[in-house]
Amino acid sequence: MTSIVACKKLWTVLLLATFVCIWFPAGAGAGELKIAAAADLTFAFKDVGAQFVKQSGNTLELTYGSSGNFFAQIQNGAPFDLFFSADIGYPQKLDAAGLAEPGTIYEYASGKLVMWVPNASKLDLSRGLATLLDPSIRKIAIANPQHAPYGVAAVAAMRHDGIYDKVKSKLVLGENISQTAQFVESGNADVGLLALSLAVAPAMKDKGRYVEIPADDYPPIIQAAVILKSSRNKELANQFLKFLKQPGTVALMERYGFSIPKDVAAQHGKMSAPQ
Repeated sequence: MTSIVACKKLWTVLLLATFVCIWFPAGAGAGELKIAAAADLTFAFKDVGAQFVKQSGNTLELTYGSSGNFFAQIQNGAPFDLFFSADIGYPQKLDAAGLAEPGTIYEYASGKLVMWVPNASKLDLSRGLATLLDPSIRKIAIANPQHAPYGVAAVAAMRHDGIYDKVKSKLVLGENISQTAQFVESGNADVGLLALSLAVAPAMKDKGRYVEIPADDYPPIIQAAVILKSSRNKELANQFLKFLKQPGTVALMERYGFSIPKDVAAQHGKMSAPQ
């Protein structure tokens, strides 16, 4: 019962705000790293961050939200050290504008889109996105495509399957993909197009079922990080990026449904192989 109440409180926070911060304390004298992270990393980076703090003794301040909103905030001087975007285009634009540390863009993962419903739903997900045409559906939750890459992917997938115009009046838009998940998990939407990383997270995996949307139905969700030019902790930021490439971290990200770049995955496989 305690865990259910805690989960409800988490989703309430996500509903009322466009981001949530998680603070990992560390010992005196440790470095402090401020990270702006795409909302699909909410649960994965909770574990990744805890491991980094334990291994390095440094402090992390993680703020989650939509990539587009973070992009705008960084352009206006938001004091982050690292930006983890769900769309590589935003770090590239920051780099082109001279707001990123040159040569630090790192493609850390590719995201996957899924269609998710609560366990009590009678919808037949085996029909794929055609399920959204079911007359019993009143509301469909997606992230706002104006600034959330998963929202862009959701619209593209529905257009690909020729159903967007038929269901667009039923769409409810989350400020980011975490808020979108809250809409459907709480019953305020009947079905949601979400990030796989949220669907497999402990907070949701036992509360519903999902089906992956074919990757060919939407543009690749190529996610990338970049160290910001204004960062005062560039060395520590580089340390965190290197930490992401460690075998244990790669395996953790894969458990949350992320596809890891081939070069990192290959190194992970090589290092994990029995000697």
